[in-house]
Amino acid sequence: MTDLGKAPCFGADDCNHDPEQAARVIKRRALALGADMVGIGSIDRWQGAPIQMDPKQIMPECRSIIAMGFRVMRGSLRGVEEGTYFSNYSAMGYGGITYLYMPMTVIDLSRFIEDRGYEAIPMGHQSDWRAIDNEGQLKPQFSRPVAAGRAAPDIMVQLRIAGFLCGLGEIGWSKMLLTPEFGPRQRVGIILTDLPLAPDPIYDGPTLCNRCMACVQACPGGCIPKDDAVNAELAGHQVSWANVNMQGCDMTFRGAQRPADGEPAGPAYETWWDGQKLRPGDWSPFYEKPRNLYNTGQAVCGARGCTRACMMSMERRGVLKNRFHEPFRRREPWSVDWSAPDPNATTAAADGSQTD
Repeated sequence: MTDLGKAPCFGADDCNHDPEQAARVIKRRALALGADMVGIGSIDRWQGAPIQMDPKQIMPECRSIIAMGFRVMRGSLRGVEEGTYFSNYSAMGYGGITYLYMPMTVIDLSRFIEDRGYEAIPMGHQSDWRAIDNEGQLKPQFSRPVAAGRAAPDIMVQLRIAGFLCGLGEIGWSKMLLTPEFGPRQRVGIILTDLPLAPDPIYDGPTLCNRCMACVQACPGGCIPKDDAVNAELAGHQVSWANVNMQGCDMTFRGAQRPADGEPAGPAYETWWDGQKLRPGDWSPFYEKPRNLYNTGQAVCGARGCTRACMMSMERRGVLKNRFHEPFRRREPWSVDWSAPDPNATTAAADGSQTD
């Protein structure tokens, strides 16, 4: 049974479809369904978007985009920080949010909208079928437009930019969406809808990214440059972020790195796309890359630069609303020396027997 009440509208007397009233109802519902924050952007803010990232290519009659933020628990980063429990961040802070919790919320809110006669497209994660790669380039021989003027399937609406255009926060130097609530510690799901909703203003609160470059210094793969920027105009706002080495990031966040020239590969951590055997970096304690969790949750680096270092910097500055009694980093950062013997390896006892 659908929960429509006496009228399939957005309040006691809102059958005139007042966008302000409808926006208030949508926000209350989103928060009640489990989103930690919600903002609304009007479709005109995407004017000039690249065709492969243009929401109107998916829904030509789209009027509003609803962006919801889902916090990554600070505690989900604790085990990686201590070097003892890595799977929780990938499972609960990454894949579980992206592929389980967030889709349920955006689907339920989309049902709420469609029960009232408006179309809604729930997008709880990026499409694994997207036609562009992580650098925005079309994949060769992947797909083709079905008609002139249409994008190649599948479209990818950039979720962090959607968060910015819906007023949730700003884009930091690391290219992460930063919010006044959680800093870099959230994932974003969106809904495209033809429901007219009053938009929120673009974020204009206190500066969140002060270009401290903590992300640059802490990224274990050196994937975030200090002085190479991408500049963009988003809804009339000039925005810039680092020209992140996405291929390097893809490798680094798995805990892998290429052996230096002439260096033996060591443990066969993972075989890369070009056939090269990768070795574990000093930010991974694993001999082999662990299996994926919830499809793509394999963030062995634990977002060391783009999330953990950024979060600690923002917490020290006191700019976040989600505050804690204790600082996040309480011990010296760890690293793994892969050139040293494994202290837990099986060794031969003096009498020739094997002991652990």
